[in-house]
Amino acid sequence: MGRPALRKQAVAYVMGHYCISQRRACTLIKLSRSTLYYQPVRDPRPELRLRMKELAQTRIRYGYRRLHVLLKREGWQLGRKQCYRIYREEELQLRSKLPKRRKMVIQRRQRFAATRPGEVWSMDFVADQFGNGGKFRILTVVDVFSRQALAVDAGLRLRGEHVVETLNRLVRWHGAPKVVFADNGSEFTGRLMDMWAYHHGVRLDFSRPGKPTDNSFVDTFNGSHQG
Repeated sequence: MGRPALRKQAVAYVMGHYCISQRRACTLIKLSRSTLYYQPVRDPRPELRLRMKELAQTRIRYGYRRLHVLLKREGWQLGRKQCYRIYREEELQLRSKLPKRRKMVIQRRQRFAATRPGEVWSMDFVADQFGNGGKFRILTVVDVFSRQALAVDAGLRLRGEHVVETLNRLVRWHGAPKVVFADNGSEFTGRLMDMWAYHHGVRLDFSRPGKPTDNSFVDTFNGSHQG
């Protein structure tokens, strides 16, 4: 319930309890009558709300602070408190608790289509183990257009900083792509990856929850080279 409704309830309670007029009730609780009738007028900003929803649907680990940073980078004029208000009004903080049947009907914008080598990369992790049972991970990066494997880096514990290190090496060799496809793993959605993408002008396109086919390019590569 908003503040205007609470003020009206308070005035109505005082009027009924003491059997006095509205003017005297406002004077008693030190409330201006103009304040009582004031109705805030706010710009709904539908375009901003739609863009915030799109970002929240693809970056399911991002809170309102990081969404605010992304929106400011895109040129939207809004403060952090305004971003938080819209974030709450659109119930984006509850998106990770939506049942799967609702997640499946989320619409996403058209994915970027590669027209030449170097425009779009796709990356993911694949896990395996040694003969003694020890586990390790492999980071694979594939060029979507040419299907060329740009990197196959193995390590015991590959984290976000290792992903950035691999991508920096690839940028030195091939130049930066326009888009990078990835899933919602913490190594790809962390602050280091976000800063790397912003620095190089790269758009990170994350898979939808429950839709591994959104990153099918690198999954096909990993599946065909296992065993």
